[in-house]
Amino acid sequence: MKFIYSSRYLVDIGKHVFPIQKYALLKKSLLEEGVREEDFLEPTRATEEELLAVHTGDYLEDLANLRRTHRTVSSELPLTKEIVDAYILAAGGTCLTVERSLTDGCAVHLGGGWHHAFPSHAEGFCYVNDVAVALRKSQRKKFITRAAVVDCDVHQGNGTAKVFEGDPTVFTFSIHQERNYPAKEKSDLDIGLEDRTGDEEYLALLENALRKVFDASRPEAVVYVAGSDPYERDLLGGLSLSIDGLMRRDESVLGESQRRGVPIAVVFGGGYAEEVEDTVEIHLNTCRVARRLFG
Repeated sequence: MKFIYSSRYLVDIGKHVFPIQKYALLKKSLLEEGVREEDFLEPTRATEEELLAVHTGDYLEDLANLRRTHRTVSSELPLTKEIVDAYILAAGGTCLTVERSLTDGCAVHLGGGWHHAFPSHAEGFCYVNDVAVALRKSQRKKFITRAAVVDCDVHQGNGTAKVFEGDPTVFTFSIHQERNYPAKEKSDLDIGLEDRTGDEEYLALLENALRKVFDASRPEAVVYVAGSDPYERDLLGGLSLSIDGLMRRDESVLGESQRRGVPIAVVFGGGYAEEVEDTVEIHLNTCRVARRLFG
């Protein structure tokens, strides 16, 4: 099983709630647990053609020229060449993750999950919707026809829902805190949770929903947005999942794919715990479950 990672993800975003250092800390932890250096794959940038399959030309021109317009000003990150390049590279990383999952059963991207980016504008901490770019590339290359997105970030994957709105080939599912950012779009299946929902209720709802997702969509590939921000001590979340509960979540999602023989690509999305070590541990547990199930 392969992990996709680049040190070029570690860009300067200034003083920010997003713990950019988590990527390097997670790779270090995986190496300490016996993952070999050769099991980390370096991505290449998404091409203009790949980006245009999801995003509008005007928006991509704004990004390329670092223009502060109505399309880019909605981002909550600085607009610098280094940051934009990192997002385009991460989109290439998720493309590679999906492709490796199709051959290996599972692959994990130590990055990606930028599910708030819309076709024509940035939103949240997201400039490029790597999930959509990767699935559109795999469809265009005829690697797959049908896919599903299982989004377990605390925030709804509103950009992803909008990209695939009305598209019967990509089933979007999001389980999230209802009274939290962002303004909601309509996924194929949404579960909006009450504040402070805990492990047992969350997991029961998730397991029931996963059966519906797989039965309804019959996916040939799944992208799993394994955000760590449903954690009870997350600064931007309001759910109450424990670290153990989040690992059980991973076991449910990854286990359902494994049982059904459906390749699954993991991306990490958000995570803003009071202690960055907790965020890293939650992501590390996702990797541990993937290694245990898919080797």
